[in-house]
Amino acid sequence: MIVGIKGRLVSSTPVSAVVETCGLFYEVGIPLTTAEKLPAPGAEVMLHTLAVYREDSQSLYGFISAADRDFFKLVIEKVSGIGPKIALNMMSRMSLQTIKSAIANGDSAMLSKCQGIGKKTAERLVLELRGAFVPTNYAPGLPADTSATSAFGDAVAALCALGMKPADADKCVRAAESSLGDGATVEDLVKFALSK
Repeated sequence: MIVGIKGRLVSSTPVSAVVETCGLFYEVGIPLTTAEKLPAPGAEVMLHTLAVYREDSQSLYGFISAADRDFFKLVIEKVSGIGPKIALNMMSRMSLQTIKSAIANGDSAMLSKCQGIGKKTAERLVLELRGAFVPTNYAPGLPADTSATSAFGDAVAALCALGMKPADADKCVRAAESSLGDGATVEDLVKFALSK
């Protein structure tokens, strides 16, 4: 099983990356949350990967973190009706923290806002995966998992309290975190998100 690929980033789009290693060029499907963190073409990149084999195809999916890859694998293996394409769409729309919080707290309405996930699929996601994630500090419509990623979760919650939709707040904080780095405070993330 291929669990990672390290090499030179040849090119990337919001949904795929081409990585050259040892003279071989690998096309890797990626979510937008990974595309946002890729280096410039020509730089070295490391992606945590999952190979998916079907009767008529074989595909390689890559993620910036092992946690993202493991969640992707969990979803496509455990939730009927969700394949790689829908899982990538969901992970492109919201960060892993927000998705886990929505599942843990039964927020199927938030999950159903992702392309390809209707109400029934969102409810199935919650039903089949809810026990895997523990809710904490939760208010309806806001991410719950703020203890694990305090600044990120608190910044998303603050933007939601200011009237921003949860998915939009998540996207803004991801962009802020990408620009400011992991050590940014809640205040820094919120200010940056509001300035854009």
